Amino acid sequence: MKVSLRTLSLVAGLSVLVTALPTHAASPSADPYAADPSRLRFEVTEWDTDFSRASIPLGSLQSGGPPKDGIPPVDQPAFDSIEGARGWLSGTAPVIALEVRGQARAYPLAILVWHEIVNDTLGGEPVVVTFCPLCNTALVFERTLDGVVYDFGTTGKLRFSDLVMYDRQTESWWQQAVGEAIVGTLTGAKLTFLPAQIVSMDTFASTWPDGDVLSRDTGDPRPYGRNPYPGYDTPDERPFLFEGSLNGRVAPKERVVAVGEGEDAIAFPWSLLAETGIATERAGGEPIVVFWVPGTVSALDEALIDDSADVGSSGVFRPEMDGAPLTFERPAGPAGPIVDVETGSTWSITGRATEGPHAGRKLEPVLHGNHFWFAWAAFSVGTRVWQP
Repeated sequence: MKVSLRTLSLVAGLSVLVTALPTHAASPSADPYAADPSRLRFEVTEWDTDFSRASIPLGSLQSGGPPKDGIPPVDQPAFDSIEGARGWLSGTAPVIALEVRGQARAYPLAILVWHEIVNDTLGGEPVVVTFCPLCNTALVFERTLDGVVYDFGTTGKLRFSDLVMYDRQTESWWQQAVGEAIVGTLTGAKLTFLPAQIVSMDTFASTWPDGDVLSRDTGDPRPYGRNPYPGYDTPDERPFLFEGSLNGRVAPKERVVAVGEGEDAIAFPWSLLAETGIATERAGGEPIVVFWVPGTVSALDEALIDDSADVGSSGVFRPEMDGAPLTFERPAGPAGPIVDVETGSTWSITGRATEGPHAGRKLEPVLHGNHFWFAWAAFSVGTRVWQP
């Protein structure tokens, strides 16, 4: 029988045998908390959190296994040069690429898959870099809210299989997928998203040759380069620890590029992007262009990340330069060079022109997320699914 998760979970140093779920398992009811939505399903003695304030049914929170900070965040990050990082990262290794005020840094998923949160400062801006392996959701936020800099940790709890963080200043709980406080004193507060991409190590190095890379010297070492969730990256299998009904318009663990919110939200399935290489749309009334290129492996496929399948990477941008619109095409096919029709300039997945009249210029990035479909659909039910 095919299973949805075939691994021993080693997260937080615990050896926990994860129960395998059949791919044909029936979906739970749409509202599994209706019986008692206010009842917490775990002990709270370790928390100094105001559970009387919440914007969600408390019963929708469940334990993922580890305790508070049992998945240890990286609080004192150290960094390597690109040359030093290449000693253990392959050219196709997936990294979160972040640029703030001209300073660029790569955060390898080979590290984030074990820690999920990095509290950092880049370009003078306090930031929190997050990755939820169960949702394949990599998001970056400012850590400053109303003049206060917050530090984040892991609660060990999940909602719709997504990471629930907490801030150490108030011990409010935050939903990673939407960057919003859902329990505690700060309930309703929202963090500011920062544009970021998952790209290959080679792409980061060629785009930001003076950038640096999060080091394996985290203070709480793990077997970096190994994936604690081997076999999880299978599109048609049911996600682990997901309660509720699956939105069947796209395979549950198909990757999507998610742009916008509310009625303007659009999801671009990677399987379709791989066929076209480019998608042009409007989001929030503004034109956008989505690029996809091969060359980046999954962090959630094989036991060794370097052995994993090539899933590619994506970028979302405003298709204009100096107020003039640009039209993009892939004349050599969906995996070929990205070229604008107006000037013939060639563009990279990071929105940089590498050749032609626009060489050295860059497109304005558009906030977006790369998620498994089930995770995005759980928080943005009315999302429109893009079709070429």
